[in-house]
Amino acid sequence: MPVYVYIGTPLRRFTGNQARVQVEARDVAEALDRLAAQFPELKAELFDETGQLRRYVNVYVNNQEIEDLAGPNTAVRDGDEIAVVPALAGGAPPRTLTPEQVIRYSRHMIMPEIGGTGQRKLLGSSVLVIGAGGLGSPAILYLAAAGVGRIGVVDFDVVDLSNLQRQIIHHTDDIGRPKVESARDTVRRINPDVEVVPYNTALTSANALEIIKDYEVVVNGCDNFPTRYLVNDACVFLKKPLVDASVFKFDAQVTVFMPGHGCYRCLYPAPPPPGAVPNCAEAGVFGVVTGLVGAIQATEAIKLILGLGEPLVGRLLLIDTLAMDFRTVKLRRNPNCPVCGDNPTITELIDYEAFCGVPVLAQS
Repeated sequence: MPVYVYIGTPLRRFTGNQARVQVEARDVAEALDRLAAQFPELKAELFDETGQLRRYVNVYVNNQEIEDLAGPNTAVRDGDEIAVVPALAGGAPPRTLTPEQVIRYSRHMIMPEIGGTGQRKLLGSSVLVIGAGGLGSPAILYLAAAGVGRIGVVDFDVVDLSNLQRQIIHHTDDIGRPKVESARDTVRRINPDVEVVPYNTALTSANALEIIKDYEVVVNGCDNFPTRYLVNDACVFLKKPLVDASVFKFDAQVTVFMPGHGCYRCLYPAPPPPGAVPNCAEAGVFGVVTGLVGAIQATEAIKLILGLGEPLVGRLLLIDTLAMDFRTVKLRRNPNCPVCGDNPTITELIDYEAFCGVPVLAQS
């Protein structure tokens, strides 16, 4: 049966930087054997010469250490998550920061909550941003400045003059260029440590899982309902944290969906009728709202990577900039949710244009 294996950061160099790998297994031992067979260089990092799991590698099933269960014989079920976490001082040496990086990230590193360990973790992390528009622009800029090592950017649109009122990653000279290329070049000028992976394509049911699977955190900055439900479902299937946000004129909503703690369909089981909610092109948007919300999304993504603070899980942040009012309401997982519920009825990506009753619009 399929289970997911979470790969601790120091070991990802042996899995092609994949944070999660799906394998077929009935217990932990079989899962680790299949993982080692798939990535032969990883085998020596997991097992000693006698075939025993190395002492500096801990293994968890659904966040519970296997030593408290049945050890390697711990049975796993469909959808369970096995986490393989090595000691940071063990199997893989920590990344060494260059003198220039020590200066660049010094304001992070003097904070005990981050320090050198946290900064190295950021440099080894990956975030996928859906849309290089109003929300994606500030999110990408702050993720890059913070030193997130790999940032994927999905957008099929080109820069338009009307974008520049809020999409601050683009400039007048970029008009007519693909947004992913403009975003990549801007990031290069901000921080050469960061690799930007451009996806100059619409996100669809055919490519979403393949694109999303290689990233630790997903930041959703799209502006249409088909893409919003698509990203949500893909993240549920891949067990990826999703930092979701939307804006309308002077207002915004932000939340974080973590695997096992609800999803966008729990919040909004069905989209509004076509035309009931106008998009930015129809209703307009207060430019600085997108900057505020995109920065919050970057904050939440960095918190997730570093394990800091209390992310917006189970809470929806509501922002009214005219009143400058911030409030949170509680969210709950719906056990009857068709995607993340106890007995899901949607187990693969669907036709989201048909589901929402509208054609796909621009993603930024």
